[in-house]
Amino acid sequence: MTKRTLRISLFTILATFTALVSKAQIGYDYSQYDVGASLGFNSFYGDTQTPQSTKSVNLSFIYNQTAFVNYIFDFQVGKLAGGNAATDLLGRQFSADYTYYALRLQLQAGEIIDYSRSQLLNAAKNFYVGGGIGMIYSNINSINRYSTQLAGYYTPGLNKANELFIPARVGYEFKIFNSNQRPDVKIDLGYQYNFVFGDELDGFKAGTRNDAYAQFTIGVKFSVGGVTSYGKKISY
Repeated sequence: MTKRTLRISLFTILATFTALVSKAQIGYDYSQYDVGASLGFNSFYGDTQTPQSTKSVNLSFIYNQTAFVNYIFDFQVGKLAGGNAATDLLGRQFSADYTYYALRLQLQAGEIIDYSRSQLLNAAKNFYVGGGIGMIYSNINSINRYSTQLAGYYTPGLNKANELFIPARVGYEFKIFNSNQRPDVKIDLGYQYNFVFGDELDGFKAGTRNDAYAQFTIGVKFSVGGVTSYGKKISY
């Protein structure tokens, strides 16, 4: 009888402890791996005068070292364009398809601030900054090198370019929590400025400044596994 009572007592204590630990972890868990997709709206800054807006599509694989420190591999395809041959003095106009691959590190504010005592800081914890390195491949599909206003004026360049670039990014990540308060879906709004290590992404070799382009992006990420725990509650 004594042994049976002891076993029942031990089982009750163990069950209670397990329940308490499980309850304590609600809001602490996150997935280490995400996949994402986003749409970008591009503005090119290079050797053309008149800006044009183009679009891009981005696919990502994300490793979450913590709930707020993210390593991201991006694959992106899109178009870049600029200039107006009819009105621009130098006549430069181009359109290009591009592909890029990039690795980025993203740091969210929640990693470095205490957001548990302030609704304002709790909302601010999802702001992030980030940067990395990548390679972009550009293929010109339409270009005008001659000026219609300056007789004989011609801008040289290549119709293909492979360039290293630095993606610098700021943004905000809206986390959507499941029933266990784990952020399994994330909506990402971002601004990314891509510093290119070269001057022929647009097909023109002119001036002293390298090419660059900016993007406003909206995307969604989904967790795909590797659930682990964070040191503090993610959702308040």
